Amino acid sequence: MEAVRLRREGWCLLVFMALLVCVPSPAQGQVPAPRRLRFKLLSSGGLVVTWKEPKGDYDGYRFVYDNVQGGEEKALFVPKGETKILLKDINPVKKYVFKVFAVSGQKQSKALQGKYPGKERELESEGVQPQGGRESDPVEDLNEISGDQFVCTSTSIADIVILVDGSWSIGRLNFRLVRNFLESLVTAFDVDINKTRIGLAQYSGDPRIEWHLNAFPSKETVMDAVKNLPYKGGNTLTGLALTYILEHSFKTESGARPGVPKIGILITDGKSQDDVIPPALSLREAGIELFAIGVKNADENELQSIASPPIETHVYNVADFNIMSSIVEGLTRIVCERVEEQDKEIKKDVVTPEPQGPPRDLVTSEVSPRSFRVSWSAAPGSVQKYRVVYHTTSGTGHLEETTVDGSESSVLLTNLNALTEYAIAVFAVYASASSEALHGSQTTLALPAVSQVELYDVGHSTMRVRWSSVEGVSGYMVLYTPLSLEDVDETELRLPESVTDVHLISLRPDTEYTVTLYALYGDEASDPVTSQETTLPLPSPRNLRVFDVKHNSAKLSWDPAAEDVNGYRVGYVITGGIQTNEVKAGPVTSLVLKDLASSTEYTAAVFAVYDEGQSEALSGSFVTLALPEPLHPVTSDVSAGSFRISWTHPTDDVLLYKLAWEPLDGGDNKEVVVPGDKDTFLLTDLTERTEYEVFLSAIYKDGAESNPVSVLETTLDRSTTVAPTTTVPRFGLRNIAVDEETTSSLRVSWETDDSGTEQFKVSYRSLGGDGGRAETTMVPGTQRSVVLQPLLSDTEYRLTVSPIYMDGEDHHLSISSRGKTLPLASPRDLRVSEEWYDRLRVSWDPAPFPTQGYRIVYQPSSGVEGPLEMFVGDDVNTLLLLSLLTDTEYSIKVTASYTTGVSEPLEGTGKTLHLGVKGLSTYQVRSTSMCVQWQPLDQASLYRVTIESLLNGQRQEVSVAGSASRQCFHDLSPNSQYKISHYSQLQALEGPAVTTTDTTLPAPTQPPTTPPTTTPPPTIPPAKEVCKAAKADLVFLVDGSWSIGDDNFQKITRFLYSTVGSLDMIGLEGTQVAIAQFSDDARTEFNLNAHSDKESLLDAIQRISYKGGNTKTGRAMKHVKDAIFTEHAGVRRGIPKVLVVLTDGRSQDDVNKVSKEMQLEGYIIFAIGFADADYGELVNMASKPSERHVFFVDDLDAVKKIEEQLITFVCEAATATCPSLLMSGNTLAGFRMMEMFGLVEKSYSSVEGVSMEPGTFNSFPCYRLHKDALVSQPTRYLHPEGLPSDYTLTILFRLLPDTPQEPFALWEILNNNSEPLVGVILDNGGKTLTFFNHDYKGDFQAVTFDSPDIKKIFHGSFHKLHVAISKTVAKVVIDCKVAGEKPINAAGNITTDGVEMLGRMVRSRGRRDNSAPFQLQMFDIVCSTSWPSRDKCCELPGLRKEEDCPAMPHACTCSQDSKGPPGPSGPPGGPGIRGMRGSQGEPGSTGPHGPPGEMGPPGPQGPPGPQGPSGMSIQGPPGAAGERGEKGEMGPAGPQGVPGSPGVPGRDGPPGQRGLPGKEGPQGRQGTSGPIGTPGAPGAPGSSGPPGPLGDAGPPGPQGVKGERGERGDIQSQAVVRSIARQVCEQLIQSHLSRYNSILNQIPSQSVSVRPVPGPPGEPGRPGPRGPPGEQGASGRPGFPGSNGQSGRPGERGLPGEKGERGLTGVGMQGARGPPGPPGAPGEGRTGSQGPPGRPGTQGSPGRPGTPGSTGPSGPPGYCDQSACMGYNVRVQQLSPNAYQNYGGPASNQYRNFGGPAPNPYQNYGAPAPGNSEGQEEEEDEEEDPYAGYRAYPPQYHQQNYYPGPHGNTEVRSPRYPRGADGGHTSNGEPLENPEGH
Repeated sequence: MEAVRLRREGWCLLVFMALLVCVPSPAQGQVPAPRRLRFKLLSSGGLVVTWKEPKGDYDGYRFVYDNVQGGEEKALFVPKGETKILLKDINPVKKYVFKVFAVSGQKQSKALQGKYPGKERELESEGVQPQGGRESDPVEDLNEISGDQFVCTSTSIADIVILVDGSWSIGRLNFRLVRNFLESLVTAFDVDINKTRIGLAQYSGDPRIEWHLNAFPSKETVMDAVKNLPYKGGNTLTGLALTYILEHSFKTESGARPGVPKIGILITDGKSQDDVIPPALSLREAGIELFAIGVKNADENELQSIASPPIETHVYNVADFNIMSSIVEGLTRIVCERVEEQDKEIKKDVVTPEPQGPPRDLVTSEVSPRSFRVSWSAAPGSVQKYRVVYHTTSGTGHLEETTVDGSESSVLLTNLNALTEYAIAVFAVYASASSEALHGSQTTLALPAVSQVELYDVGHSTMRVRWSSVEGVSGYMVLYTPLSLEDVDETELRLPESVTDVHLISLRPDTEYTVTLYALYGDEASDPVTSQETTLPLPSPRNLRVFDVKHNSAKLSWDPAAEDVNGYRVGYVITGGIQTNEVKAGPVTSLVLKDLASSTEYTAAVFAVYDEGQSEALSGSFVTLALPEPLHPVTSDVSAGSFRISWTHPTDDVLLYKLAWEPLDGGDNKEVVVPGDKDTFLLTDLTERTEYEVFLSAIYKDGAESNPVSVLETTLDRSTTVAPTTTVPRFGLRNIAVDEETTSSLRVSWETDDSGTEQFKVSYRSLGGDGGRAETTMVPGTQRSVVLQPLLSDTEYRLTVSPIYMDGEDHHLSISSRGKTLPLASPRDLRVSEEWYDRLRVSWDPAPFPTQGYRIVYQPSSGVEGPLEMFVGDDVNTLLLLSLLTDTEYSIKVTASYTTGVSEPLEGTGKTLHLGVKGLSTYQVRSTSMCVQWQPLDQASLYRVTIESLLNGQRQEVSVAGSASRQCFHDLSPNSQYKISHYSQLQALEGPAVTTTDTTLPAPTQPPTTPPTTTPPPTIPPAKEVCKAAKADLVFLVDGSWSIGDDNFQKITRFLYSTVGSLDMIGLEGTQVAIAQFSDDARTEFNLNAHSDKESLLDAIQRISYKGGNTKTGRAMKHVKDAIFTEHAGVRRGIPKVLVVLTDGRSQDDVNKVSKEMQLEGYIIFAIGFADADYGELVNMASKPSERHVFFVDDLDAVKKIEEQLITFVCEAATATCPSLLMSGNTLAGFRMMEMFGLVEKSYSSVEGVSMEPGTFNSFPCYRLHKDALVSQPTRYLHPEGLPSDYTLTILFRLLPDTPQEPFALWEILNNNSEPLVGVILDNGGKTLTFFNHDYKGDFQAVTFDSPDIKKIFHGSFHKLHVAISKTVAKVVIDCKVAGEKPINAAGNITTDGVEMLGRMVRSRGRRDNSAPFQLQMFDIVCSTSWPSRDKCCELPGLRKEEDCPAMPHACTCSQDSKGPPGPSGPPGGPGIRGMRGSQGEPGSTGPHGPPGEMGPPGPQGPPGPQGPSGMSIQGPPGAAGERGEKGEMGPAGPQGVPGSPGVPGRDGPPGQRGLPGKEGPQGRQGTSGPIGTPGAPGAPGSSGPPGPLGDAGPPGPQGVKGERGERGDIQSQAVVRSIARQVCEQLIQSHLSRYNSILNQIPSQSVSVRPVPGPPGEPGRPGPRGPPGEQGASGRPGFPGSNGQSGRPGERGLPGEKGERGLTGVGMQGARGPPGPPGAPGEGRTGSQGPPGRPGTQGSPGRPGTPGSTGPSGPPGYCDQSACMGYNVRVQQLSPNAYQNYGGPASNQYRNFGGPAPNPYQNYGAPAPGNSEGQEEEEDEEEDPYAGYRAYPPQYHQQNYYPGPHGNTEVRSPRYPRGADGGHTSNGEPLENPEGH
């Protein structure tokens, strides 16, 4: 090795010295010479000579040229700075010699000399300039000469094949240097189809031919191919590539010629991964001389074993790519010499053959649907026969062949398929050889199709089809299918040729059908003719009416639908709710809906039911009345300790009455429940001379309670003596009533029998807020009512009436009640009419109460102008809004003004008419003129039309009359794009511009003097090399706001045109492109699937029009995500999604949220900013790293500077082999496998056999793959380009107790024969991990790991697994710790026609696959082997470090250190709405009189007067029915209708009625636990006694198993703060869950008791001794009634209990979380079914206060688990024994999806669904090899004796769990204890 190294260093030194000698260095005082002489021949005959300026000082050039054949020498002087000269006086056919000298003073340099070879043949056609082009443009590069470039001038020709290494080790930058080297190599030879031919192949893991020897006819085309040579990438298999070029490149059909020297040149940069000696020997033995060129890391011994002898001249090795040019001259000289020597040796034995060649001038004629004739010109020499081969170009047909005699020159090809393109090849066959083919193609004509197809006589379920007959047909075929139903198959009818009319029956009503008709010709069919028609809808009922509405019922009535209706289906639902009720009725027209909720809005729908189905719904809504209150409460039988209250029943369905009373001056509140059939109750045990307020409410059967009514009564004095008979008795007041409520007043009335009342004092006070000051008014004794005003609106008042006698006021005889004023009423029914271009009329129905007037506020909905305001009087209900903008939608609000405030606004919208013409278009477009036409506007008085050039701003403007419809413009520039703007004027009003653009024609050119021999260059830009492998869904989001402007927007479209033009293949097989433009909102210009070729795509870009508006980038990005990156718009699975955003300013909304969401979901975002764009916002918006994804330029003129780099980065990102994804804050290359399998929160419900559960933290979800879930996806969706050469599998998973002991594949890829290609196998029994794949030779290889760290993953906890695969090593990392590393061979690529599967059992039998259950939280494939060393394992609690890890999702913050940076200042807010009028203030004292003021100035003009009343309109008679219109476009989505057919059985019904309280019985023994009842209202806070004494410690539990590493605790100083934060979060969650539970059980809940959820449970300890009973709390309010109990006898009244003392309020703090206890024994009980609600018990007497206990010791510090605050905690409620059963379906199918068999993008592929059909049982009875089809796994997984026991029905279980355990439950459904603590 040392000798080799010295030899290399010496050789490099010699090369360096030779370069120093060869490169001319100007001597002191010598003039430097110019370089690189080039010639370009113009189509006009002139010759352009160019060169490069010298390196040094000079004054100019002396240019000398003469004709080689003795012409006169001519000399010209060229000034400094010019490096080009145009010669027009030369003859392009002659040869010339040119010399260029650099001149400095009197000195001149050496000559740069070159020869122009003369135009010996016709120029290629590509040199002709297009019309309108500049004639001086260069067309063809005929020669290039540089001073140091060797050119082989030998007349010998050769076939040279270059084999280029394209492996990953070269890299894209170095591959450009390889292309430059190849250019120099090709330049040195005279390349032509009849001279030296050059072919090229590129190789890596697999070789491919870039072009054959006969692919290109000239040197220029070969050079173009070299410049566009794409980079391949892959492994280095040189031996395979050498064999490949021997078998494919050096063949006659590939262009290799007999008797011509053969040269092979290999260029490689590394050692081959296979053997190169045998293939190199085969090439040399075939007469091919091999040259080997090594670069950088090439193995010189390997190069010598490849190359032909002598090694000194055939092996080259350079140290780096950038010095490859140093060996060009030596290599080309040796190759040139060896070609001459081979040619001499070959010609010694060559005999001159007779002339041979292919035929010429292929022509087709006599074309019909079944045949055509092929003709040609005869080939040279004696042709024995011609062989004609033809086949279909689609590749589906067989190769057909026919021969004719050599004297013939045409043949008729018959029995062909119609409308089919055929490829034709004609060979001339000689005695001993065959010529090359003469190629051509021809398409046969189409078979005649039917015509005049008509669909008529359309009914509900039938229609007829007729058409014109076609001659020569054998029959017809009719296909028809509904357009809107994807799961309905087409119906096919085959008819004889005599039938041209057919009746289609059994169609669906109101369904659009497509009918397709074919003419049949035997086994072939003509082109289809399609028509569409919609069947009539089924008649619906009409005129829905709702009346007799009560609090629990309503009656519906409707007009009948049709005579043949079978009945009606009535559905009703609470508006906005989801629970639907349904009633089926016969052919009736009315129905009563019962058991409704009070004060609730319902939506009802009536469907007519027919034999064919049901009609559309007739819908309506209504609101049930409020619950009736008890009527006319009165008191009687008043004494010192009691009085009676009586009332009238409001309805018949009252279940109970609830009475509550309390003294007005404060005291205990008492309540009692009275049966619903009672209407009186005696209140006893009252205090004398005390005023009581009694509340009475009704409780109905559904548990709802009415509002209470109240009454006041005062007890008498016990010492009151009986008055003398002469004393006039006082009866007091009764029957107080409050009515005639308005927004500011109430009327109070009362009755009395006292005749001596002089006055009544009426006091009233509001009950809202602090109550305010009581107001008093006096009423004469003869008056029995009074109106109280002014009052506050929508306010409840307490009213008291006291009588005043001669001896004063008697408070004991006063009476009280309550009343409430009405809220401020809004106007109703806002209407907009009389729409005009600049005005609208607004009308409304007035408010029901007198107002001060109405305020109207209006402004454009887009916010372009501020709001305007008008005020009108109370008597005005219509207003004309003037001076509005045209074609503008206005937002209108009308509010009613009252003395006490303003009402809620009545809102609506209206839009002014568009002042603009329609149908603006151009016509008669010429090179210097064009005309424009439009549809005139009837009201227009004038039009203003302008035309402006988008190239130079040239502008013309004319005004034409309002009746005109066209205008022409002249004196325009040829071939220029113009924008025409049309403005309509109505008096002084001018509408917005209506625009169109068009381009004038090019100026006509005179025909050239010489006939053109070249074709114009292609108008479509060529693809760049870096983009040829791109395959992505690419969206450009373009800023179209006002700040851009028309000129800059044109620059943006040109930039888009250039960028998109750099792409290669457009469409499904390449890159799909969509463009959206945004301002205030986003507009999709075209979707991803809109264009499938580059030409139409570029044309669409040029047609994009400028939008205008504000800059809402965030909303636009969301539009792209929701509307463009969708399956409907063409997005593809497994293909990178790339977004490029162009903007010139800061966004006016939030872009961070949506951009972060898109990056997390795998989108690649590029941000391009210019002008005033915010660079920080661009960085936040784009993917990482920012150096590759963020670009900023000063203006759009500088965008060219970044275009090349942007295209490179976009195309490198757009490769399907390894798309980009966001991981740990960086953009990496890889695959998100969880999303691809559908295992994400939004999609997992569509995957059968999968449920979501909490993961390592509650905020991380994981997914349980149940037994035989067989989760799979096609490989072509996940890895369309296969797997990369180096990658890392990252899997976070957990094995379960029911995971089988047999081996299973955690993940694997299968081919279409279900044979495994690559995967990871876990052996739960043997505790090993195996990785397997196929190497580059196709051989199976597997490596198994069994270290102690590997065995950890089988212990039942979550573990993170990394499997890093490179070309040489497989490395396993467990929980971010290396667990093993073993060598492997480089992998071969996989096929994409199979599936990828999770959990598949290794011993699955053939088609009956099985899969293992386990939990999966994370699965990614990262295209790098360094990822395991960078990963932090933040998902594992024991390894998570908060300072190194990102915040967890859904986590609440446990400290105040995580505040984000302050956000940007928002825009200034608009004016606020007018505040409510304040309450009336107290009158102030009168001030002194001031002096008279001076005369003020005149006041401003008053507002306009009120609008006059609206005119009357008379409705005319209805018109005749119009003709049926054409089918309209899809309308917007309608409101939510009532759901359709009946659902599954509902849950248990609500509890029954509450029974009467029974007699208090003896205390019963403790019953079984019932369900948790609805919580009562919270009582007053009870007193907490002092702490009790510390209980005795229980005996220690049994020794538990050793747990894994626990979660890291926090320092104690943070424990209390985190505990409080955790309680707050948990209480929020529990309150939501309580609401959810109450909805599930259909029990109304007025108050919710909140109980914190405990943390992760420890193992149960032994029960401690029972403590003393605690003090009973205060009574809560009565709960809702339960079910009917048995009627009991009235119980005896008990003595009142002794009232307990009120204790002190306890102060406590939740302790920190304790350590987990030892595991307890498994429990034997299971949760029972829900029992019926119990009867309410009698209220017990209050207990005595308990003895205070002592304070317990503090617990150890706890851990604040952020994920416990919010996440996926499923332990809150056990819903059913089957934890994964979806509600709404039968229990037999655990994983049934809602809605039936909808298309599922994540359906499992390649495996049968779980279940045991009879056919499966029969197959299991057959004897077969249980491991058939799986011999490709490692041998230990299919040995017959690997597990003992029979193969037929072997059941392997964990010894820890009983038979039948599944999902952590025993066979009887009891939960098992998990020894791992999960």
